[in-house]
Amino acid sequence: MTTIRIAGAQRDFTVGDLAGNESLILEAMRWAEGVDADVLVLPELAIVGYPPEDLVLREGFVAENLRVLDRLAAASGRCAVVVGFVDPLDEGVLDDDSVERRVANAAAVLADGHVAGVYHKELLPNYGVFDEARYFAESREPVRLWRIGDVIAGVSICEDIWSPSGSPARQAAAGAGVLFNLNGSPFHIGKGEDRAALLRDEAIRSNAALVYVNCVGGQDELVFDGDSMVFDADGTLVYRAAQFAEEMFVVDLPLPAERPTTVPSVPIFQNSSDRTPLPASVSPPRLTDEAEIYEALVTGLRGYVQKNGFAGVVIGSSGGIDSALAATIAVDALGSDAVHTITMPTRYSSEGSVSDSRALAANLGCRFDVIPIESTFESFLETLEPLFHGTESGVAEENLQARIRGTILMGVSNKFGGMVVATGNKSEMAVGYATLYGDMAGGYAVLKDVYKMLVYRLARWRNREHDVIPWAIIEKAPSAELRPDQFDTDSLPPYDMLDAVLEQYIEQDRTVDEIAAVGFDRDLVCRIARMVDRNEYKRRQAPPGVKITSKGFGRDRRLPITNRYLNQ
Repeated sequence: MTTIRIAGAQRDFTVGDLAGNESLILEAMRWAEGVDADVLVLPELAIVGYPPEDLVLREGFVAENLRVLDRLAAASGRCAVVVGFVDPLDEGVLDDDSVERRVANAAAVLADGHVAGVYHKELLPNYGVFDEARYFAESREPVRLWRIGDVIAGVSICEDIWSPSGSPARQAAAGAGVLFNLNGSPFHIGKGEDRAALLRDEAIRSNAALVYVNCVGGQDELVFDGDSMVFDADGTLVYRAAQFAEEMFVVDLPLPAERPTTVPSVPIFQNSSDRTPLPASVSPPRLTDEAEIYEALVTGLRGYVQKNGFAGVVIGSSGGIDSALAATIAVDALGSDAVHTITMPTRYSSEGSVSDSRALAANLGCRFDVIPIESTFESFLETLEPLFHGTESGVAEENLQARIRGTILMGVSNKFGGMVVATGNKSEMAVGYATLYGDMAGGYAVLKDVYKMLVYRLARWRNREHDVIPWAIIEKAPSAELRPDQFDTDSLPPYDMLDAVLEQYIEQDRTVDEIAAVGFDRDLVCRIARMVDRNEYKRRQAPPGVKITSKGFGRDRRLPITNRYLNQ
């Protein structure tokens, strides 16, 4: 049986860091040559990072990416390299619909010191977090194949393989025995198994081996989980790479008998004939559901902080579950020396809020400070007394405390360079149970897409081996502690019920009647829907955060702020 030695490199590329990305690619190329690989497959747009967004509108950026490609081609040897880049298009290949999009999302095949060929992505995702139709021209080129020794190969990019009629299927029908698919596929809960099933089915349907290589790491709201996969033509999983970790892997991939080709193929080189076969590859174990989500949050926060050059992070520690989980994620992502927690009590803060925050910081080994804000709060009240006189104390006075805390955290950030991490969760952000310029202040909101009940699950999971988050924090009733005897349930439905409704209203876009029909009280659903709708203006001002669900706030879920439609 014919075999081909495949090397894959799921690396953590940074958008716009062309020099850094070039270095990572060259390192992978040298490694692939060293393990006698026939082909090295890299992720989608590896040279520029994914997604480059409006950077591709800059001619200088595109030109520099081509210079990197030329240097990589010159450095290529016997091992063919399939690498993603941005390719400017000639006027002759543009139609009327794409004349403003003068570049293609492309993959180059490099070998023996030159570019052996280029493939342009056909299917451009333009849903959810994707805006590729804004930037790239859709390819309408004929099927193109490459001959690598005795093997006929097809190349495609990400979305191309999600359609049964995409280019991989046509490449296989034209004679390809192996399909290389370059990816920038961001994570969300449950996506990994959907991907695996789709790729397996494509391999079986095409009767072709399939190599899927994804990038890894955090990029703004998106987090890429790696999880690259190799299937043989029977749909058997040959290798599955690590999740949320850089990895370079190599496998000897058996291929089906060569089929006659219906299109010409570009020759690359001859396979090695005298090398020792590799032992069967053993895939790393899959993460559990909680571990997968937790690693996504760690990876997203780490990528945002480190790639944007922050010295560390500052977190307001309230003694509550959200700030405790956020601080724990931050320490796991960045190390204890990079995390500074601060608790800021007022007259309404319980003794446990301070003591639990102190215990958490001791468990994490991070810096902890107590900055009482009672006198500051009193000063604000005195300043506002002429205007507030004769009114009852309420939300305005409560929110003053949150805004004082936000100001102090930002002051510490400005002085010492750490980025403030906002600690609000998705349940709170959905219904507006958060204070603008207060607890919403920060550069990144690590729990922005994490529902409250999932916060509890993750906290318990993190304590599975030893207690990190004090159980007093996990077990206490949630409270903002902005007035006497305050609890979240004074303003909100119980979180288990709230989360169940929010998931259907936000992620599934169901109407009030549809949600009520499955057993929820209609008045309750109406109340929750109204809270969600009227707080869009708050969410638009919130910091970015890791996306882990199928529809996160921000670039994934886009509704007008000014909106009188009642989904009821």
